[in-house]
Amino acid sequence: MTTLGIIGAGHIGSQVARVAVANGYDVVIANSRGPETLADLVADLGPRATAATAADAAAAGDAVVVTVPLHAIDRLPVEQLAGKIVLDTNNYYHERDGRIEALDKGETTTSELVQQQLPTSRIAKAFNQILAADITTDGTPAGTPNRRALATAGDDDEAVAFVTRFYDEAGFDTVNVGPLSESWRVERDRPAYVARQNAEELEANLALANRLP
Repeated sequence: MTTLGIIGAGHIGSQVARVAVANGYDVVIANSRGPETLADLVADLGPRATAATAADAAAAGDAVVVTVPLHAIDRLPVEQLAGKIVLDTNNYYHERDGRIEALDKGETTTSELVQQQLPTSRIAKAFNQILAADITTDGTPAGTPNRRALATAGDDDEAVAFVTRFYDEAGFDTVNVGPLSESWRVERDRPAYVARQNAEELEANLALANRLP
């Protein structure tokens, strides 16, 4: 049985946890305030879910979702995430994160910043371009006409394959943007961001994106 670690129990993290549990994953979820503050969420998720510290969630996960604010990535448990597939949900909100010149200039991407922080982890972009509430309501079975699609990007084939499989289990088609260096195409304020789109529409919106929105 696959265990999914989740670091960050906010809107995205809690919804990904619900999808994971519904598809037979064990979930170990953490936040910045301590496992005891997650009692209600864990009770809602059911017996497959447990609360832990970020380090313990990272260690427990066969794959790990990192869904913390960009300004907090320097507090991620690097050692426990070494070698792990890490799903990065980050977006850059300068109103929250402060100005990051390399992002403002289009010199890097949010996922590349996470990769720099976690140099031995296998990063793939995931769930950054969908409203949290839609994660558990918009999914449909494979082959459904006009099925919603989500994007991923990554430099590691196994990480991208994991996201593709997990998206399908959650009810979404996948469009692979390419390496992490191209993941800006699906970041905030680009045409593909939080739009409800099928795979063909998503590919078109990715092509329309400007590096500096």
